[in-house]
This record gives sequence, C-alpha cells and structure tokens, in this order.
Amino acid sequence: MEQYEPDRLSPAQLAAARRSFRNGRASLTRRSLLRASAGGALAVGGLGALSACGIPAAGRTEGGVSAEDHSAKEKTINFSNWPEYIDVDDSGKRHPTLDVFAKRTGIQVKYTEDINDNDEFFGKIQPQLAAGQDTGRDLIVLTDWLAARMIRLGYVQKLDPSHLPHAFANLSDQFRAPDWDPGRAYSYPWQGISTVIAYNKKALDGVEVKSVSDLLDNAKLKGRVGFLTEMRDSVGMTMLDMGKDPAKFTDDDYDAVIARLQKAVDKGQIRRFTGNDYTSDLSKGDFAACVAWAGDIVQLQADNPDIGYVIPDSGYMTSTDNMLIPNKARHKTNAERLIDYYYELEPAAELAAYINYVSPVAGVQPYLAKIDKSAADNPLIVPDKAMQAKSHAFRSLSSKEETAYQQKFAKLTGA
Repeated sequence: MEQYEPDRLSPAQLAAARRSFRNGRASLTRRSLLRASAGGALAVGGLGALSACGIPAAGRTEGGVSAEDHSAKEKTINFSNWPEYIDVDDSGKRHPTLDVFAKRTGIQVKYTEDINDNDEFFGKIQPQLAAGQDTGRDLIVLTDWLAARMIRLGYVQKLDPSHLPHAFANLSDQFRAPDWDPGRAYSYPWQGISTVIAYNKKALDGVEVKSVSDLLDNAKLKGRVGFLTEMRDSVGMTMLDMGKDPAKFTDDDYDAVIARLQKAVDKGQIRRFTGNDYTSDLSKGDFAACVAWAGDIVQLQADNPDIGYVIPDSGYMTSTDNMLIPNKARHKTNAERLIDYYYELEPAAELAAYINYVSPVAGVQPYLAKIDKSAADNPLIVPDKAMQAKSHAFRSLSSKEETAYQQKFAKLTGA
C-alpha cells in the first residue's frame, strides 16, 4: 500500500501558514492597519492640524536636511517598517535577506516593526522633524500619500543616484514617475499594492461580474457587495468605471463619483464599506463580490478555491509603500545601500515570494520562479505588460482637497 503524501505547499503558502500561526494572516493585518489610517484624523484635519498642535509646518517644497553622514564609521542602519512585511525564517526571528546584506557589507540592520498606522507614525516623528532633529531612523516605509506629504514638507533627504545603480536600472516602469516624486528623487517603492474586484464564485451562483458597474447596478447582487473604507481605492475604481482619470480629475468628477456611490448605498446595493475585514465576508459568501486588495486575494486563494478576481477593462488602482530617508539620519549612505540591495534580483525575489505583494523590480520573474513558480506566474505579484498598462494611480492632493474629499467620503461611508 502506497503511503499518502499530500502535495507540497509552495513557498508562498508556507510563508502564509507561518504568518498565520504567529499573528493571523499577516498581510491582511498589515493592510487593515495601513489602509485604516488613510482616512484618519490627520488626513481630515490636513496640514492645518500641524499648527494647531503648536508645531509649525516646515513649508519646504523640495530638498531635505542632511546631517553629517556617519556611515563610514558606524556600520549600522535603523530601519522602521510595518509588521509582517519582510521575509522571516522558520524560527520567526531572523530575516534572511537582511542577514545576507549584513554578511556582504558588514552593515548591521536594526529592524523595527514600529509602523502600525501612517498617521500615528507621522505624529510620532513629526515633532522631531519640524524641530530639525534626528528621528533615530535611517530608513522608513510609508504609503504614497504620506510619502508625498513628507516630501512636500521637506522632511526627507534627496537620494544620491550614484549609490542606487540597481534601483535605477531595475525599477519597474509602472512605478517610475509618480506625480508626487517625479523621477524618484526622494523615494523608491518597497512594494506595490493593486486594487481589483474580487468575488466568491459559489456566492455569485452564476452571476457574472466584470466591472464596478456590475457591483453597483446588478440587482442580483443587492446587499452582497462591498467597497473599501480607503477613499483612494473605492473612489478611484469607480472613477475609472465612469471613464475618468484618477490622475487628472476635478472637483466635479469627484462629486459625481460620490453621488454614484451614494445612490448604491441608498438602494441597499452596497452591503457595507469595510477595512480589511472584507476578507471574512468574502470567504463566507456574505460578499458575493467586492473591491479588494490583490495581496489579500493571493492569500485567500490558497485557502479557498472559490475566491477569484477580475481586472476591469476600465483599469485598476495601484499605490505603493515607499522607502524614504528622513532628515538628519546618521547613516544615509548605508540606507541607500540597503535600498539598492532590495532592487537586486535575488533579494527582490526572496521578498516577493514571502509577502506576495506586487514586486516593483523589473526582471524579478525568473528569479522568483526558482523559488515559487506559481508566484512568478501570478500577475497580482508580477504584473505582465498588459496588466501594467491598465494600472492607474490616484493623483496627489493638496491639503485643502484632502480635507474636503475625506469629509465627503466619510459622510458617504458613515464614518
């Protein structure tokens, strides 16, 4: 009698299992924390909140404040990132890619998972930055809208291109020219985040979903549709469906999107606006379809074969989490070396295989295939050219726009 041997899990599935045993589904936890912050108090209060706290806004529009660089004598980097957002070994205590970097360069990385919310973290470091003080961090990872604010305030240092040969050469075209940091003078993406339409095939029961219009207008889905509490994703996806460009929209365009979503709320088409908890609704079938984050879908599909996704013909939204060097950082050159290291193809593949978000590194696919072919073939992790062409980013907002838009969206969602 042959002994039954189950199929071996892929590295991505093993990584997900390890994360689940420790802290629940890691990418989901991080995404809920990150995205919940985008509509938080500081976003609504805008930059005026800085002065209200007795801390004047810097008022700078370009260039940060450098300090004496101690990289040559102090072989260290203080790196702040989100929880569960880097590769981890089986012990759950070491990060293999960081270990390789340290062995190669002699630079030790003090890695701290102390970013749990964009606004909360900004509030923690902003008083020091406004006062021209060292935050104690050499490298931080922030979502694009907050990265844009940091650059606008002059709180981060301009990068030295001579220290970033791999980053410059291997950055995916999809992420090269955000309107808030043209040419990536101050930032490089850590990972990309795609917003798509997800569905539960069993819950759909034959109903076809291909677009945001299907979510909003198909009566067969009434009360079984979910949208996100992240304004940029829900508004951006609806804006694309209405033929508008999220990179160039006007106040009138924004108001038209809010009106359309409000109509769907009023007639009970939208069950609710959610943070990351949509994953439970989708898995159970309470949501037949919803606006979702691609990194979550990769994880959910490992557990539930009924979960699928659609890239609408109108396109999808993309955002990024970004590496930046704050003002007065003591180890700027070391930090730049670490940024560049993660744009080498092998470390980039290791990272992508573990965390399952969109890799911003062009050419990573064959290296990822050696680790996990299913991940390498998944366009939610390595978008092909056709998918990249459908990618759209939400334009940067002025403080006045951000306040007004968030207030309108909060009213829509009942926040």
